[in-house]
Amino acid sequence: MTISVGLVGAGPWAEMVHAPTLAAGPHTRLAGVWARRPEAAARLGAPVFERIEELFDVCEAVVFSVPPAVQAELGILAAKAGKALLLEKPLAADLDGARRLADAVGEAGVASQMCLTWRYAAATRAFLARVSAIEPFGGYAANISGALLGGHFATPWRLERGAILDVGPHMIDMLDAALGAVTGVRAHGNPTGWVGLLLEHETGAVSEASLCMSAPGPTPPSRVEVYGRLGSESVDGDALGSDGFPTMVAEFAATVRRGGGHPLDAAHGLRLQEIIAAAEAQLG
Repeated sequence: MTISVGLVGAGPWAEMVHAPTLAAGPHTRLAGVWARRPEAAARLGAPVFERIEELFDVCEAVVFSVPPAVQAELGILAAKAGKALLLEKPLAADLDGARRLADAVGEAGVASQMCLTWRYAAATRAFLARVSAIEPFGGYAANISGALLGGHFATPWRLERGAILDVGPHMIDMLDAALGAVTGVRAHGNPTGWVGLLLEHETGAVSEASLCMSAPGPTPPSRVEVYGRLGSESVDGDALGSDGFPTMVAEFAATVRRGGGHPLDAAHGLRLQEIIAAAEAQLG
């Protein structure tokens, strides 16, 4: 069964990835778009709605591609309208917004899923399967780019909050998946420059993450490395391929059809936001 999906947002990421993937099927049908700029929404090849409530009327599920603070507010509206939610990372701009959205999802009993795109790639899943066999005790992740220096993703919220809020969820989530739930974080650096994180995991493992989106010139691919008593494993961004987003959409459609939850749901997004909030508090 194909699910009808409404898209909220019409920025570059929505135009490049969300809209074409949702429209291509076979698991989803793009029923319409709502955005603050109707002229941008019109470029996405689907019916454009002036009011977000009108979009809710024609879809079973809502996919978000908007800034974190906007997602927190509109996601609550969608949950109260009984719609399943495919949510971008981070869940919200701050911990209060993330809690309110996660609470709304829980109270409404609707399905939710996070766009943690690394986790849906076949290369990542193979990496995590290998990691489980090496008795891991530590790891390292790095996500270094010059995205804040210009281009589509030098957006106001990224320029203000930096790498920890944007790419931090990906790297923290990967280390969390590989080494066990994160139970503590120590942070140093500059959110709009270089941030270093030391993570403690419930398994006793420890890991480090380096995050930066203001490095000029060529930068290496993002990378996650894990070390254990029986060897080491790694995966980098160049190995992820293009399968992650379609897989994510297929799993979201399956979650909506059967009801119930998904491991990467809004509650998981809230847990990542709690770690980021603790790190940001230390950075000042």
